[in-house]
Amino acid sequence: MNSMKNKKKQPCFLAVLLAVVLLFGGYNVKAQENDIIILYTNDVHCAVDDDIGYAGLTAYKHLCEESTPYVTLVDCGDALQGDVIGTVSNGEYPAEIMNRAGYDFAVLGNHEFDYGMEQIDRLMEISGAQYLGCNIRYTGKGDAAFLSRLLPYKIVSYGNVKVAFIGVSTPESIVKSVPAYFCDENGNYVYDFCGESGEELYKCVQENVDDCLRNGADYVLVLAHLGTDESSSPFTSSELIANTRGIDAVLDGHSHSEISCDIVKNADGENVLLSSTGTGLCNIGRLTITANGNIQTGLIGAYPDIDSEMAGCIEGMKEKFEAELTKKVAVSEVALTTVSDSGMRLIRNRETNLGDFCADAYRAVSGADIALVNGGGIRADISAGEITYEDILGVHPYGNSLCMAKATGQEILDALEMASRSCLPSPDDGENAVGENGGFLQVSGLKYSIDTSVKSMVETDEQGNFISCGDNRRVKNVMVLEKDGSYKELVPDRVYTVASHNYLIKEGGDGLNMFMDNELTVDEGMLDYEILMTYLKDGLNGTVGNEYALPQKRIEIK
Repeated sequence: MNSMKNKKKQPCFLAVLLAVVLLFGGYNVKAQENDIIILYTNDVHCAVDDDIGYAGLTAYKHLCEESTPYVTLVDCGDALQGDVIGTVSNGEYPAEIMNRAGYDFAVLGNHEFDYGMEQIDRLMEISGAQYLGCNIRYTGKGDAAFLSRLLPYKIVSYGNVKVAFIGVSTPESIVKSVPAYFCDENGNYVYDFCGESGEELYKCVQENVDDCLRNGADYVLVLAHLGTDESSSPFTSSELIANTRGIDAVLDGHSHSEISCDIVKNADGENVLLSSTGTGLCNIGRLTITANGNIQTGLIGAYPDIDSEMAGCIEGMKEKFEAELTKKVAVSEVALTTVSDSGMRLIRNRETNLGDFCADAYRAVSGADIALVNGGGIRADISAGEITYEDILGVHPYGNSLCMAKATGQEILDALEMASRSCLPSPDDGENAVGENGGFLQVSGLKYSIDTSVKSMVETDEQGNFISCGDNRRVKNVMVLEKDGSYKELVPDRVYTVASHNYLIKEGGDGLNMFMDNELTVDEGMLDYEILMTYLKDGLNGTVGNEYALPQKRIEIK
């Protein structure tokens, strides 16, 4: 395979480009006249002016173009989602900024799918970059529009040197976005990412590498959104390298890793370069193929210059999205609240109609049996009348991500007991006023009672994490909403799907640590405020109706 390439490889460009450039002179590294420079980003997540920002990236791109005509800019996924500028425009504002920066190629990260397949098609239509993805397949009826815009690879000629760019998106996209988006109307999966096994993915990529080499590629670069996290195995970038041959370098995303230059052995024991820039444009990646055939990678950090035209473009986009924040996106016929009629905060110790709405949104978007939302994460009311983006962001300001886990009925019982340990008979009883607990759970798909005459037996460690709660429990009569609309008693040894966010499911927030080691069926998908927006648009057709006028009697305080 390598005999087809007539090139020499050097391990890294460490002498010039470091993970964070320490000397100012290092920023101004000049390319030789016929060097090929590939600038790369990943996991920007709408950080259009954070750290280096697109204005710094554009300035550095222009610097490189002063030395060589062979400059290409690529992105390895998760660029268009992650902050409000993306949410209010469904990814279109950051896509327009990327067009101004001059991206040539891009890969679909798992979070690009958060906007749904129709919007992906729209984003690819307006993008100046060619999207690449060799492992995305559709098995449904008719055509998947966006796939017609996707190429498995592209070979670019730089003078007499040909470089192949192959796109690879993570098979984890299905569980790390919104699973329903990958299904047909009957709930059957019609999209896949060659993710039945690691071998299936490796075979798919190898076939495309071989195709590129047969078509005269001198170098093969993989633009990947795979990552290096062990939890992503067998779909990590290093595993892909170890099980293929003919790839020269993998530019990676997904795990937010800062990798200036790693050397990974391929299936033939040859060196392959692996690099990733981190997240939020904290670095610019630079791969150089020198005129004498050496491949070098490294990261540029804290680049000081900016492109004034790009800076002006970003300011204009920010003005547009800030104006969008005050626009009507839905309407509510009732006030959704965290407080009582007298203004006392209830969301942390009682069911409220806003708590019901938020929990319903998590359950509807995820398709889970049960949804749990901590009251401390619901931060603002929604008045009757017009609802704006700003209103939604006020309710969920933290940017937590949707997670869904498989959990036993017993784990759910323990979570409810832990969450209810501070409840008082009346919200204003006693010297401690409301008996608040930020971990009090607003629920969907459940109803139950809390007997406040029973002293809580919950035991926690020094950090406040759940240990046990004994047999004499305050939480009683726990019933689960079945698909036929009836309620049936929760079964302790039955497995249910539970939707919440990463703070609760993965991080054990508020001491609710019982789900932390469970199998995830959605792993950090849609952002919390996007969940509410999606439920308003798709679940409620833009109107919160009178069914939310009052709490829906899911939690009875005795």
